[in-house]
Amino acid sequence: MKDNLFMTADDIVEVTGMSIAYAYKLIKQLNEELEKKGYITIKGRVSRDYFEERLYGIRSDKSASK
Repeated sequence: MKDNLFMTADDIVEVTGMSIAYAYKLIKQLNEELEKKGYITIKGRVSRDYFEERLYGIRSDKSASK
């Protein structure tokens, strides 16, 4: 799971313990934010880096080194 670029609702449930319905709502919200910034999104998936940054304030090693 950790090697995947994108997270699914099942991945979010596993990490956070929230319901599957809420995980889908969260993916939709995060994808809407990314679309407003001009990014292309995939329905039902969210960027792992963006998820971690928005929920936990975690920045990936890739973005921290730039």
